[in-house]
Amino acid sequence: MSLESVRRWFVPLSRGDLRLADAKASLAPIGLPQDAIPLIVQVVENPWFDLPGVEIFSGATNLDDHDYIHALLGRGLLPKDEAFVLGFTMGSTNRVGEIEERLYGLFARYLYPKAYRFSDDDFQVYKDAVRLGYVSDCRSLADVDYSRLLDLTLDEARATLGIEKSLLRAYYEIEKRRYPESFESQRLLE
Repeated sequence: MSLESVRRWFVPLSRGDLRLADAKASLAPIGLPQDAIPLIVQVVENPWFDLPGVEIFSGATNLDDHDYIHALLGRGLLPKDEAFVLGFTMGSTNRVGEIEERLYGLFARYLYPKAYRFSDDDFQVYKDAVRLGYVSDCRSLADVDYSRLLDLTLDEARATLGIEKSLLRAYYEIEKRRYPESFESQRLLE
């Protein structure tokens, strides 16, 4: 895995004809195995670490599901992409309140290892995405059995889940204007 391959991996919204399985397969040579993710990140973001009956943060997903969500939301692997995917996933549960959002921000901005930390701009993208996921009519992306969607195109899978491409495009236009120096924000509408 090279940093350049991480920087370049991206399946734009315009590639709706690509099957979900193929989008995920394109990430396989780049993706990290679960055990390569720092423990603090796993504890916060992976439901495997939740106590029985107690969810640490709304929208926690395993790494495979998280990768599917990247493709469905048309986001790459860079910091603002990660912030958006995490925020939208959490927001789609319709359970994230201000305290949970701030607590997650504490971890993501100050406690995560440096390579995983959000900048102030990344955290703003995360907060925007939480709200976007909340107003979206899509299903909770944390509660989907993605194995049933693998043979669908990205557009078909989005329709099945209620992910509105028009809503994503509208926000991506805003993000592109807001962060003109951000590589990941500038490529969103390819």
